[in-house]
Amino acid sequence: MSLKNNLLSEQLVYTGNSSTATHLHLCTYDAAGVKEIVSDSFADIQEAIDPSRINWLQVHGLQNTDTISRLCNHFQIDFLVTQDILNVMHPTKIEEHDNYMVIILKIFKRKPDDAIDTDLDSLQQQQVCLVLGTHFVLTFMERESSFFDEVDIALKNDVMKIRSRETDYLLSVLLNSVVANYAVTVAAIDDDLEDLEEELLTIRGGHDIGVRIQTLRRQYMILKKAIQPLKEQYIKLPRTDHILTHEANRPFFNDVNDHLQFVLQTIDVCRETLSSLVDLYISNNDLHMNDIMKRLTVVSTIFIPLTFLVGVWGMNFKNMPELDWRYGYLLAWVVMMVIGFMVWLFFKRKRWY
Repeated sequence: MSLKNNLLSEQLVYTGNSSTATHLHLCTYDAAGVKEIVSDSFADIQEAIDPSRINWLQVHGLQNTDTISRLCNHFQIDFLVTQDILNVMHPTKIEEHDNYMVIILKIFKRKPDDAIDTDLDSLQQQQVCLVLGTHFVLTFMERESSFFDEVDIALKNDVMKIRSRETDYLLSVLLNSVVANYAVTVAAIDDDLEDLEEELLTIRGGHDIGVRIQTLRRQYMILKKAIQPLKEQYIKLPRTDHILTHEANRPFFNDVNDHLQFVLQTIDVCRETLSSLVDLYISNNDLHMNDIMKRLTVVSTIFIPLTFLVGVWGMNFKNMPELDWRYGYLLAWVVMMVIGFMVWLFFKRKRWY
């Protein structure tokens, strides 16, 4: 991966690989009602933006950097923040500015039947950028997604009188959807870890169990990298001394924080579980290897006296009396089988086998 110094560039570059064409979905609302407009052109959207109402503008697809630039200029978002929006590998952050706030997050989607999936890339992630202003909330996503459709429906139905509240309440609702996504994803990983632990404790894991542990470990690391920064940064949001946050909406941000703390605690549990699973997996492998060595040792011990007898009878001396016996061959087989059985019986009674 090649990184360029963005402070030495005046060009906006989308760093992702999504083929989704840039299109905009504007929802303007107040207590009286909701108006929506969908367009690929920001000029159409700009005419419909109403500063006297709350404007929620969803941007899907970041390929058209010219559209993104004009949109950000309209809302007075500075150039460096616009660069961060287009950089889909930007780390999670919450950043305050004089007239707006920027929140960069990740959302996740797991492949189905992941409990038995050994694909290391089975956890897909997408960057979501939220920008809060006095009369607007912007959401940027690099791919087409129905992730916030539930919020759109709530606006139309005026759930919890959402249309009568300020922009920071809408932000808290959007954040709650993101944190709920975290909770579902980390809970699924935790369930898979518990299933693996049960398999290891009963020593019935398949040959792919090591790869499955590594897959879940990678998913855990991706989640931790995306969510852990919020532990220290989220405190910036419910502050009442910022012009964009209001005392009346502080309980909603606190509720989101409660969900976030649950996710962080579950991540810590996953870390401990992963550590114990690795130790248990290594221990099981050692036990399995010891069991194999014990069986091989028993087999070798049984055949030691038999090898000795065969060696003695195989010597080509002229005056060996057994060579002339009529039933010498049969007797040799009987003696070897009896000795082998007695050695095996001895191990069995000693519970060494």
